[in-house]
Amino acid sequence: MTYPNHPSGHPQQPYGQPSQPYGEPQQPYGEPHTVPFPVQPPPQHRARPAGGPAPWAERPEPWVREPAPAATLAPAPEQAPAPAPAKGGRDRYLDLLRAVALVRVVVFHLFGWAWLTVVFPSMGVMFALAGSLMARSLSRPAWSVIRSRVRRLLPPMWAFVAVVVPVVFLLGWKPVREEGIWWFLKLACYVLPIGTPPFPWENGSESGLLESSWAGQALGPLWYIRAYLWFVLASPLLLKAFRKLPWVTMLAPIGLTAVIGTGLVTVPGTAGEGLVDFAVFGSCWILGFAHNDGLLKTVPRYLSVSLAAILMAFALWWASGHLTEEGWNLDEIPLAQSTWSLGICVILLQYAPSWRELPGRLAGWDSLVTLANNRAVTIYLWHNLLLMATFPIIDQLWDVPWVGDHLGTYIDASYNTLALILIWPLIGLMIVSVGWVEDVAAKRRPRLWPNGTGKPRARH
Repeated sequence: MTYPNHPSGHPQQPYGQPSQPYGEPQQPYGEPHTVPFPVQPPPQHRARPAGGPAPWAERPEPWVREPAPAATLAPAPEQAPAPAPAKGGRDRYLDLLRAVALVRVVVFHLFGWAWLTVVFPSMGVMFALAGSLMARSLSRPAWSVIRSRVRRLLPPMWAFVAVVVPVVFLLGWKPVREEGIWWFLKLACYVLPIGTPPFPWENGSESGLLESSWAGQALGPLWYIRAYLWFVLASPLLLKAFRKLPWVTMLAPIGLTAVIGTGLVTVPGTAGEGLVDFAVFGSCWILGFAHNDGLLKTVPRYLSVSLAAILMAFALWWASGHLTEEGWNLDEIPLAQSTWSLGICVILLQYAPSWRELPGRLAGWDSLVTLANNRAVTIYLWHNLLLMATFPIIDQLWDVPWVGDHLGTYIDASYNTLALILIWPLIGLMIVSVGWVEDVAAKRRPRLWPNGTGKPRARH
């Protein structure tokens, strides 16, 4: 089965979005990328404002992925750079990048602005950060690291699936008779996401609370969980290969993308979808190894930045000749996504400061950055479903006396802006409701609002 918005070229299949839990790796899905699903007009008398693709879903199909400015952040000139974090401590620069990536994923899935995939390739950044943490952890026995990562990844996903999948069945989803027992076996991917689980393209009804495409949109972020799991399982071998042939290993996924991501060779089915995701973001993950091992620091900045610029120029050139109906949405152009993401990540990590604390004015965002990193998987998994929930809530404004009659035009014109305002308290509510599952998975004391206020930060 294929999925929307995926770089593989398979119809509607996403490829690229979550980040890694705080204190651990990652998350599933903000963002390789995703292409927004078409948004159904709000019920009854109003039409959703036209200003871009529908919210949520960074690719035309679920299982997608999902950038911040390439300029890196540095301490103010009058401040001396903060000393490198002590071994085992948090690097707040990396935490900041992950938080920015999550915000970008949410904004992209709401507004569908293709240029965001160029400005900041969130999914590439998230996989690069996850790769760096994975390499750091592999100083311990590989099996214990893999077990720990998988244990932290799966329970938050199971909590999400336990809510969404039963609703899909209640709204009329039935097994596909032609697939026989194979259809039921694929349901196991909702438990161990080594492949793409089945889901209905249409579920419910247009006149109901949930539009008919809601299931695909809600389940879209799961592609990231699958891709992350693949990288975790492959990391011991990838790290050995990297330390023997670093540059060859780092560039090999781009070569693989050039073969299977361009349609030159097609790998059918769920294996093909997973392989394309693995190829597109593989170089970013391995770049994380180079960052952890200090290899990037051995390369002169002028050389690494020049090579990154060449990669990025190639990405734009390739994208310009392979634009889809999504325009410059790199999530839909695998080879461009792969090379552009690697180039951006090289620059971000080459100039990476080592911050124990966020400097200057950024310090005011410390608690939110900490919260985003502690609940990265929860935010990534639930944000699409919560985005869909904002529109029925906004529709209630029409029933408020005087508001609907006198401000209706303004409501119509600002649907997406109102949704952007409303999504954050909804995400906060979800963090309080189910975010504690991430703590239980990490064998920590459950916390409702882990923003680090008044407490020492968690360590990896």
